[in-house]
Amino acid sequence: MSNPSTRDVDSRDAVRRLRALDCCAISDTFDRLQLSGVVTGVPQAAGRGRIAGRIITVKLGLGDPPRPIKHLGTTAIELGGPEHVIVVEQRSGLDAGSWGGLLTLGAQTQGIAGVIVDGPVRDIDEARELAFPMFTRRCTARTARGRIVELGTNLSINFEGVRVEPDDYVIADSSGIAFISATDIVRVLSTAEEIMARESAIARAIKSGQKMSHAMGGNYENMLKDAGND
Repeated sequence: MSNPSTRDVDSRDAVRRLRALDCCAISDTFDRLQLSGVVTGVPQAAGRGRIAGRIITVKLGLGDPPRPIKHLGTTAIELGGPEHVIVVEQRSGLDAGSWGGLLTLGAQTQGIAGVIVDGPVRDIDEARELAFPMFTRRCTARTARGRIVELGTNLSINFEGVRVEPDDYVIADSSGIAFISATDIVRVLSTAEEIMARESAIARAIKSGQKMSHAMGGNYENMLKDAGND
């Protein structure tokens, strides 16, 4: 039986299910399904805990902004809500803020789940005071004004080598970030839930007093194989 089309996917339900998982489960799922999209080494610079949601993209760089001119990031905030995560690409090479304190306040007010930035972030202390989830490798004091512009919202972007499309899905925690194509979300969720259930069974066995070598034997080693092939 073929997978449901993306039109058949309830995005709210998909986000709810994704938020019950973690990045490691999604990474293991990618290994099983031979997919890609995991980025590691991007720390959570503000806020606490895992975030997941549907992606709104923002592309920043050099050039002329679309007309009418709006401050970078504001369109994404106005489009977003509690089910969304904003993902920003700023690969100009310039030390220029790709996100700042007023944008953080606006995103939090709108209920947006968090922001993930491939580029420098400004006013990180404000994000920390607000406990707003923010993932980035770099911080800066330098403004975007006179340096970079928003090239567009909800365009295809590149996040550290991973192609990200608007309305894709993302999960981010202290282990990593995983970008999930909207066309793959159904099979990724069902496979990740199966893997998590099997890990939970192993955890229960350990808590019950089973020896580690027995509890983490063939079941764990075969975790990334299809269940029918174990």
